[in-house]
Amino acid sequence: MSELAIDVRGLRKSYGEFEAVRGIDFEVRRGEVFGLLGPNGAGKTTTVEILEGYRERSAGHVSVLGFDPGRRPRELRARVGIVLQSTGLYRHIRVREALSHFGSMYPHPRDVDEVIALTGLEGKEDAVARTLSGGQLRRLDLALALVGDPELVFLDEPTTGFDPAARRTAWDTIRSLRDLGKTVLLTTHYLDEAQAIADRVAIIKDGRIAIEGAPDDLGSNGGVARYRVVYRNGTGRDIEQETDDPTTLLHELTGAALARGERLEGLSVARPTLEDVYLELTSGQADEAAAPIDDAAPLGSRRRGKRR
Repeated sequence: MSELAIDVRGLRKSYGEFEAVRGIDFEVRRGEVFGLLGPNGAGKTTTVEILEGYRERSAGHVSVLGFDPGRRPRELRARVGIVLQSTGLYRHIRVREALSHFGSMYPHPRDVDEVIALTGLEGKEDAVARTLSGGQLRRLDLALALVGDPELVFLDEPTTGFDPAARRTAWDTIRSLRDLGKTVLLTTHYLDEAQAIADRVAIIKDGRIAIEGAPDDLGSNGGVARYRVVYRNGTGRDIEQETDDPTTLLHELTGAALARGERLEGLSVARPTLEDVYLELTSGQADEAAAPIDDAAPLGSRRRGKRR
């Protein structure tokens, strides 16, 4: 068995003369949480839809759990769970009924009560979908993706509509999936979310991957954003400086302060966050309209709001 859950090489997707994805390469190892980030119109959703098997690629190699998703093999669909940005679940179905129904489509589903507990839906087992809050519906979306006990889970903006406490609970759930050996591909506009739960991330800009790596390493190793050094000088005024080399700057600042017989009060060094790197890379790229509909693509790929 390959150690890679997802292997993408030279992926391209064009709509006439418009090229939405322009030669993307990345891989996702089994058992890791991988974040695919980028502004609207960058090619992120198109890439994910190709991996899910709902949009045809124009060129390149794509392997998901050893299968070509473009062929939509039944064996692959039985091993994948998907949380879409929004869903069109039947409004009068009850939570337990929905989970039992979806679980029956998989060869080895998880216990429904276990999934309800894992996604924080205790007490809502007999509630109908139309009575659930937005956050509870998103929990149900996640539960429906997990009930088949998939090896790979696609999470597309999974915590949209969650309050802060519910988001943290969802993060714990995603971490528990990793602990169980599941692979997760996450898309999110919450950069603190990606920083907190992703092992690695890739930032897409203009149909290409601009940078890839562990969230904590992107700033320090990528040279994209800079360290911030803050201190208070002898006049009591706060001073902030940015640098690529905090060691040298600190040596210069402390040396000069000691020579003057002063102390650097409130001295702090902040390494670039994932948000700093993201904003630096994507600044100036306005959100674009959604990519044109590909008439040759499977019908399901034309509406992200429908569960497939």
